[in-house]
Amino acid sequence: MQYTKLGTTDITIPRLCIGGMSFGQVFEDFHQWVIDQPSTQAVIARALELGVNFIDTANVYAHGTSEEFIGESLKNLGVKREDVVLASKVYFNEGNLSSAAIAREIDATLTRLGTDYLDLYIIHRFDYGTPIEETMEALDSLVRAGKVRALGASAMYAYQLHNMQVAADENGWTKFSSMQNHYNLLYREDEREMIPVCQQYGMSLTPYSPLASGHLTRPTWDSDSIRSTTDGTMRSKYDRDRETDMPIVGRVAEVAERHGVAMSDVALAWHWAKGVAAPLVGCSRPSRVDDAVRALELKLSDDDVAYMEEPYLPHELVGPLARPGDKPLAGTTVGR
Repeated sequence: MQYTKLGTTDITIPRLCIGGMSFGQVFEDFHQWVIDQPSTQAVIARALELGVNFIDTANVYAHGTSEEFIGESLKNLGVKREDVVLASKVYFNEGNLSSAAIAREIDATLTRLGTDYLDLYIIHRFDYGTPIEETMEALDSLVRAGKVRALGASAMYAYQLHNMQVAADENGWTKFSSMQNHYNLLYREDEREMIPVCQQYGMSLTPYSPLASGHLTRPTWDSDSIRSTTDGTMRSKYDRDRETDMPIVGRVAEVAERHGVAMSDVALAWHWAKGVAAPLVGCSRPSRVDDAVRALELKLSDDDVAYMEEPYLPHELVGPLARPGDKPLAGTTVGR
């Protein structure tokens, strides 16, 4: 396994992160494709065997049962706390990023995970209703209390991230060390402003949806998987750009054929070629972990990267929450 540092911290992470959105109990109002606790444990066990000890989840994934399944799995496997890097998120809850909400939600998350600290605590979205200073001070207090080692952010506008980092700088509070943004060969809008801001602050990129919800793993757009047939959030994120994105999918298939590898290998290798620290991969079975780790062996040439990127056309933003009163942006629900 290859490793790197999380931002400017001393936290060591593998070049892959296991995404916890695949874990949890099935609920009618959430994803139908999550896996149960024994299956979650099998995935985590295989990940740890291969050196992938970075696990990401959120307080709202499967209504908290993702955190519960991860915590139970680690306990059953007898994993030492210091041997795993745990990340979770806060926002899609009562109070969003208010100080009271953050204080309440971190304790609930720690209880569900069965630990007394997180390695990384991520704000799931930007909160228009809470002053930046209130949020950043509350997050900093968690670091000072030893409940959190480092802070991260997720999908938002680049100016919002910049303003929050400035507030932390000016007040001596902990700054964000990572950005979990929406980034893949079919969606590269963050290259304009978000990624340069992250680079300015030495933040690690840990993108979600690196395989574009499976669209970069096969030469056809649709599949008959449970996720493809039931995940409305996935459709709202990608289907509108199907015509303009299919040429990119075709080129990924060509590059994969030239290298004699799976398309998913190429899609993941592109991230490392772009400087990504650790893309998040959702795994529904242990073999999916093997597939993701295998991709680390592939080194794409500059020509490969340029060939796959060339057909890209600008997309509507998918991820950041719209300002109150504005037209909602696509794919901004808790579907990720």
